Amino acid sequence: MGADTHNLLLHIEGLHKRFDDNVVLAGASLDVPRGSLVTVLGRSGTGKSVLLKCLADVIRPDEGIIRFDGRPLNMDDAAARAEFRRRCSFLFQSNALFDSLTALENVALPLEQTTDLSDKEIRERSLEALRQLELDMFQDRYPSQLSGGMQKRLALARAIVTRPELVLFDEPTAGLDPLRRNAVFAMIAKYQRLFGFTALVVTHDLTEALIASDRVALLDKGRMCFEGTPAEFSASTTPVVCDFRDSAAALGSTLAAIRRGEALHSEDS
Repeated sequence: MGADTHNLLLHIEGLHKRFDDNVVLAGASLDVPRGSLVTVLGRSGTGKSVLLKCLADVIRPDEGIIRFDGRPLNMDDAAARAEFRRRCSFLFQSNALFDSLTALENVALPLEQTTDLSDKEIRERSLEALRQLELDMFQDRYPSQLSGGMQKRLALARAIVTRPELVLFDEPTAGLDPLRRNAVFAMIAKYQRLFGFTALVVTHDLTEALIASDRVALLDKGRMCFEGTPAEFSASTTPVVCDFRDSAAALGSTLAAIRRGEALHSEDS
């Protein structure tokens, strides 16, 4: 394990998942310390979202061990899975907001579905979540009436209203421009520290992840080929890490060679 076992909230060991002949996870392992922001990096299609969906019980892994707060999440242990879902939230890539519900109704929905709170208590907690994310003045608006950034905050408000210990973020910056990517990572880091939840993020946005995260991991060919701090990632000489980390620099070198005519000449030969 890459961290003190007493401080681990989530431990994943040897996770496997295949779809017919397509092997997506081939023994992926990861440690997520309590109270940290951990990011799993990887190219598109490497299985990052499948990893999260295995954790969220959306997809069942073929084999492997998942421990949450020291307790194994066995597929036949319904109580353990239910306890995990109660203490965990999932922020979908698309936000998954309900267009027919107002902002307040969207946030209240998890409380209505998973708690025995009174209508008054649900309203108060939902309004507090909106207030904490500076959205309470928009409580009666529908998602389509909110900006993209506000929709992302609304999705986070819904994710934290149940006061989870772990929040899973599936490609939270997918399709966003650089400024909005920065804003989303800043939002995650800000509220993760404010509310004290543990965050597990999957993304291919390297620069933002290295700045915002406490720890990073790199998923490649179904396995974690690196796990450590952002500084350790930046200093790593592991070839697969270098290929992923230095791809922009490699592109720059290639383009410079093309402009000088070197690459063209080498291809002709």
